[in-house]
Amino acid sequence: MKYNQLGKTGLFVSEICLGAMTFGGNAEAGIWKAIGGLGQAEVDAIVGRSIAAGVNFFDTADVYSFGQSERLLGQAFKNLGTARKDVVIATKVFGEMGPGPNDKAASRGHIMDSVHGSLERLQVDHIDLYQIHGNDTVTPIDETLRALDDLTRQGLVRYIGVSNWAAWKIAKALGRSEAKGYARFETLQAYYSIAGRELERELVPMLSEEKLGLMVWSPLAGGLLSGKFGPGANTPEGARRVAFDFPPVDKDRAWPVVAAMREIGKAHEVSVARVALAWLLAKPHVMSVIIGAKTLEQLDDNLAAVDLTLSAEEIARLDEVSAIPSEYPGWMFARQGGARRPRAFTPAKA
Repeated sequence: MKYNQLGKTGLFVSEICLGAMTFGGNAEAGIWKAIGGLGQAEVDAIVGRSIAAGVNFFDTADVYSFGQSERLLGQAFKNLGTARKDVVIATKVFGEMGPGPNDKAASRGHIMDSVHGSLERLQVDHIDLYQIHGNDTVTPIDETLRALDDLTRQGLVRYIGVSNWAAWKIAKALGRSEAKGYARFETLQAYYSIAGRELERELVPMLSEEKLGLMVWSPLAGGLLSGKFGPGANTPEGARRVAFDFPPVDKDRAWPVVAAMREIGKAHEVSVARVALAWLLAKPHVMSVIIGAKTLEQLDDNLAAVDLTLSAEEIARLDEVSAIPSEYPGWMFARQGGARRPRAFTPAKA
């Protein structure tokens, strides 16, 4: 397991992050039952196996199974006897947690109310990485940032991040934080997979320029890149993609990618899923890839991606088959030659 710097901070996190969205869920939990449904014993086993493999980074959210995910994760650390200093715990706030008009989004009130609920459920006195889970079109950025800064000053939160925001809004928030002396966003949690590379257009250049860490959610596109789907595959009964077809993927473009990964996986004697994860781990702009699992078998296969090194030729092939169409202004940047380079100057002879 490799460890990468979390944004510009001095904290290091494992390149594989265990996502806890599969933790919890019951018959009344709607989509959460389809996504996960794991109980405490199963969670303990998955968390324990992950820690044994070198994972020190764990991501959840208050909205996952309406608090059950946080509660199960926190109890797992207790049951396993895990020292608090040995794990980096990330959770998120934004989702609807009650029937009231203020039980959601990124207002100061909801953030301040929600952090205490997360701390109680996780059984900790601080959250390592507290993230805004979505784009609030109403609350001013300064209000959100001031609330998060207050939490860091109080010691309840150590670092802050954001998820599912546009590049321009993150850049604006970073500027406001610098101007006001607020804690700045250190991470972006975003959808990214070999079948969905759109964030490379605007978000990746911004992340590289501002030194934010990228946490990848749904690296297997909701199971679409597991190898169980596509031409020549038998869709498994009860698969999550059948009940919850998310995130959106252009399947006509995805199937040639899956076919290429299937060939590369066969050459390495590994699964298609492992190839998809290894492709992401090879990208320099990726800080950590979030994996989720319902079984230890799935977990072990995903964890093994850190040991798969794709050749330059294999990466180039996958890059080519999964390339996204150029959009304006990107194609104009390429046409105009990119960086400005001065020509060599030879002084005239006397």
